[in-house]
Amino acid sequence: MHKSRCSWVTTDPLYIAYHDEEWGRELHDSQKLFELLCLEWQQAGLSWFTILKRRSGMREVYDGFDPEKLSCWTDSKIDSVSKDERIIRHRLKVEAVVKNAKAYLELTWKWINFSTWIWSFSPTQPIEYSEIYRTKSLESDSLSKALKKAGFNFCWSTICYAFMQACGMVDDHMEWCWRYQKNDNISR
Repeated sequence: MHKSRCSWVTTDPLYIAYHDEEWGRELHDSQKLFELLCLEWQQAGLSWFTILKRRSGMREVYDGFDPEKLSCWTDSKIDSVSKDERIIRHRLKVEAVVKNAKAYLELTWKWINFSTWIWSFSPTQPIEYSEIYRTKSLESDSLSKALKKAGFNFCWSTICYAFMQACGMVDDHMEWCWRYQKNDNISR
């Protein structure tokens, strides 16, 4: 049986699996949210498919996106990692992963649960369904500002909105997609 999927999904099995099993499903694990945010800012200027193809390699190179380990990286480690073909070889993006790991830890040292804090930016009113993909919202603007204030880099509103879609804060599956749930999420 053929399942109708959002129009951005290609026929690649990796992309189909991501759409069907991950995108738009609620994620509340702080470390996994941090990883997802890292991947979203790696995407800046690239396709999400590029990130998906490199995700397992990035997990290896970036020490499983463990903020404790990443926060200890030195400039020489950043130089070395910036040459690794398994990641997006953009020094500023590599530096951002390290800087953002430190910002993440700073929040936890203040007894702030990253997941609870991130999810506090969820829409409180339903977002009207649209055939046109949104790229940001008032909530993503707020999340972007809060992340910047907390010391994070590469956290523009459009990146935050894509992150919110991916972790299930916003459910932007197309109305005809098999994953669409009319009353599943406050974002509808």
